[in-house]
Amino acid sequence: MAALYVTATATSCYCSSSRFSFSLLFHVPELRPFAFNSRKRTTSLRCALSQDAKKALKDHDTVEIDSNNNNSIIHGLLLKETDQKGPMVDDDKSSETWSQFAKRVSGEWDGFGADFSNEGKPIELPESVVPEAYREWEVKVFDWQTQCPTLAQPEDRILEYKTIQLLPTVGCEADAATRYSIGERKIGGDDSGVTAFAYQSSGSYVAVWQKNDNLLELEYCLISPQDFESRVRIIQQINVIDNTKLVLQSIKVFREQWYGPFRNGEQLGGCAIRDSAFASTAPLIASEVSGVWHGSKAVAAFGTENSEIFQQLIDDKMQNTVRDGDDNILLLPKKLWTSLNQGKDGETLSEVGWLLDHGQAITASCLFSTSAKLKEISIALVTKAVEDV
Repeated sequence: MAALYVTATATSCYCSSSRFSFSLLFHVPELRPFAFNSRKRTTSLRCALSQDAKKALKDHDTVEIDSNNNNSIIHGLLLKETDQKGPMVDDDKSSETWSQFAKRVSGEWDGFGADFSNEGKPIELPESVVPEAYREWEVKVFDWQTQCPTLAQPEDRILEYKTIQLLPTVGCEADAATRYSIGERKIGGDDSGVTAFAYQSSGSYVAVWQKNDNLLELEYCLISPQDFESRVRIIQQINVIDNTKLVLQSIKVFREQWYGPFRNGEQLGGCAIRDSAFASTAPLIASEVSGVWHGSKAVAAFGTENSEIFQQLIDDKMQNTVRDGDDNILLLPKKLWTSLNQGKDGETLSEVGWLLDHGQAITASCLFSTSAKLKEISIALVTKAVEDV
C-alpha cells in the first residue's frame, strides 16, 4: 500500500464526512495505490479547511504526482482528479440543474400531434377514427388532440411521461373525448428502455430509443426560451442499414402547451387549448432557414467506455453553421424543420430546429459514427447573421 503524507500546519480538516487532525506531518498508511498509466497526472486538491489550514495550503492547490514514486509527498489533501474524459460536472451543480429541469418539464402538456412521411408530407388519420360528419363533408383530418402528462422526480432523476391520443370529435366535445392510445415511457431507474438521454435546465431534452435491431427513435423535446409554457417534440424514426447507413423512415411532431401541474392526464384541455391543428398548414419557408447561424452549443459526449447513458448537456463551445438548399432539410409547419445527412467522412448528423422570433432558433442534434453509434447530443440557441436576416 502507498502512503499519503500531508505537510501542513493546521488544526483540523473536514473532507467528506471524515475529520482529520494533524500538525506538521500527517500520515495515511492504508491508502490504495493510484493507477497512473506510467505518466504524470495533475490533481486538484480541495478540502473544507479551517482558516489556519487554508492559509497553510494556500500555495499547494495543484501538485504533480510521479507514478514512479510510490512514496510521493502530496502537499494538500486529495479530493478528486481533474484528468478525466470529458468535462467534470460538480455534483451540487448537476443536482441543481436536474432540479430546474424537473420543474420546467413536469406538468400537463396538451396540444396536437401529427405524423409526417420521410418527405415531410402530413399523413391522414385512419378513416376508422374520423367522425362520420367529417367524411360526409370530405374534410381530411391529420391531427390528433394529445395529452402528455409528465413528471420528473427531483431526487431520483427519473422522468416518466405518457403520450395520449384522443379520438377526433366534431365541434367542442371535451367531455366526450375518448382516449385512442396511450404510450408510456420511463427514463432513468430500473426498466428504462432509453439508450441515451441528455437534458438541460430549460426543460429541453433529447432521448434515443432502440426500438429493435434496425430501428432507432430520436426524440427531441425543445422548450421555447421565449415562453417556457410552449414546447415542441419532434421524433425521428430511423432505419439502420448494415450498421453503417441511417435512413429516415418517418417523423412525428407534437406542439404542446403547459396547462398546469402534473395530474396524470386526468384533466382535459378541451376547448381551452391555446393552439389548433397544424399538420396541413403552410410549412416553413426555405429562405428562413438558409444562411449563416451562430450561437452557443451545449454538448453531451457518448460512445466511449466511460460514457453514461444519462447526461447533463454542458455549455462548452460556440458554433457557426451554414445552411443552404442542398442540406436535404424537410420543412415542416409552425416554423419547424428536420434533417438527416451523412457527411463525406461517413458520419451522420440528425438535426431538428424551431424558428423563433427576432431571428433566433433553437436546434438539437445527434451525431453518429461511421458504424451508426451515437457520438454526441447537442442543443443550441442560435441567431441568424445580420446580413442573412
